[in-house]
Amino acid sequence: MNTRVARRSEVPYKRDTCNNWVAGRHTNKPCRFVGSETSLPSTPRNTAYQCRRKSPYSVNKSRSNELLNKPKSDGIRSSIAKGNSPQICKYWINGNCVHGDGCWNLHSWFQGDGLSVLTKLHQHKTIVTGITLPVGSDKLFSCSTDGTLRVWDCHTGHCVNVINLGDQARCLISMGSWVFAGMRNAIKAWNIQSAAEIMLDGPKGPVLSMAVCNDTLFAGAMDGVIYVWRLSSEADFPFKPWATLKGHTRAVVCLTGGPGDRLYSGSVDHSIKVWDLNTLQCAMTLKGHTDIVTSLIFWDQYLFSSSLDGTVKLWAATQKETLDVVYTHHEQSGVVRITGMIDGKRKPILFCSCNSHSVGLYEIPSFAARGRLFSKQETRVIEEGPGGLFFTGDGTGLLTVWKWLSESEPNKTSS
Repeated sequence: MNTRVARRSEVPYKRDTCNNWVAGRHTNKPCRFVGSETSLPSTPRNTAYQCRRKSPYSVNKSRSNELLNKPKSDGIRSSIAKGNSPQICKYWINGNCVHGDGCWNLHSWFQGDGLSVLTKLHQHKTIVTGITLPVGSDKLFSCSTDGTLRVWDCHTGHCVNVINLGDQARCLISMGSWVFAGMRNAIKAWNIQSAAEIMLDGPKGPVLSMAVCNDTLFAGAMDGVIYVWRLSSEADFPFKPWATLKGHTRAVVCLTGGPGDRLYSGSVDHSIKVWDLNTLQCAMTLKGHTDIVTSLIFWDQYLFSSSLDGTVKLWAATQKETLDVVYTHHEQSGVVRITGMIDGKRKPILFCSCNSHSVGLYEIPSFAARGRLFSKQETRVIEEGPGGLFFTGDGTGLLTVWKWLSESEPNKTSS
């Protein structure tokens, strides 16, 4: 594989990180290292920006510019106003709350309005780490640390195929008719049209994140390297090793594409790197988070980043051709995943999944609290589907199918 070396990150990593946490094998026992109660989040694909086409979630520019006028947040604030954030009843979750409708705590998986739970799919045994719905396909794919890739019929909701991967899968993404699963030391790929199956070797350690831009597959691995394959016209070798991007000093846990032929990567080393896809060199390193950078999306003209430090930061371009933080949103616990969508009322909504087993929903650009999803364990994956559908996967192995409601449709929740 040809190698292009970018400059190394200047961010020193000063805290020990639990290796079991990074590998997704952590138990609930107390741990003296960073990440003591969660395992590694995954980013199966960028849901708020697709290379070579305009974002389907673009915010109106006159409204999005309001973010530039918001004061920079310098203190921790509650993610939902006091008195409007009831906790989900832990006894109701386990099916043994004796208070019924008189319980002070929430007996629902969703607080707010505008959403409906269509179905819950309980087939995976452990953490759901990836969900993807290939364009033009009526099959939904999901992977898990239980070592399986499951294929779901979108019409019936039934699992129609189970592929034994032989090892834990960390992330999942699709490109055209290809589906890719990030594994240890490799990526497994399937062509859903030809039934071809190939193995992409090269990564050292588990592949933790993937992104697709310009017919190119990028994979972030445990060794801090981003591995690159280009789509080929050769039938026997449809993807050829192209380069390795080096610069991070710790595992690369999230990737996303952006306009101007840019790739953004987030790492356990607390930094974000911006890569020029024309030169495959690091264009800049962004420092702002004080813990692991867990998720990245490019939405309209902003880069959104989340971290276990409990913040979501918005970065915007400056006249000096750099990116600076223009706003910081604070949660009360670490943020493990962010995703942007348009709801049933055509409003842009940011999802912030936290390691407190809940997902905050916020209207953009005001960051007004819209609601909150709850789960038994962390929601690791949030993936948008067609027709107002979206999918979530959590640490118990549960895959939930949700639907945005129009103003005339009543809320429906399921236990």
